[in-house]
Amino acid sequence: MDESERRRHERIPACLPVRISTIDPETDPWTGKPFFRSSREWSTNISRGGLFVRTQEPILPGQRVLLELALPGGRAIEAVGRVAWARRVMRVGAEEDDAGIGLQFVGTTAEEMDELETWVRGGEDRAAA
Repeated sequence: MDESERRRHERIPACLPVRISTIDPETDPWTGKPFFRSSREWSTNISRGGLFVRTQEPILPGQRVLLELALPGGRAIEAVGRVAWARRVMRVGAEEDDAGIGLQFVGTTAEEMDELETWVRGGEDRAAA
């Protein structure tokens, strides 16, 4: 079975700015103190179900995050997501773009999800991305 048969939702290439903020605290291994992360990253693809985000500091699978996704035209989608998987690149000659996290959307408003789905399906100004 190829990758397209495994996915429930159409996935498209999309280089969009994404702000990721952890919801659940992580523990600093050196101090034992809790901390949260917040960073601005870039997506490489997206679907109604989730997106892949390039990052050199992957968040552990299972972590919940707040996502702020900027669609073309200044529209923003806010959603709660879950890290489905993380990929670190540690081999010589590997592409930096291979490192990142797969995020699954787990909560947002119906209106924002409809807007995202319309954009993914090619409506409105998807070509502007």
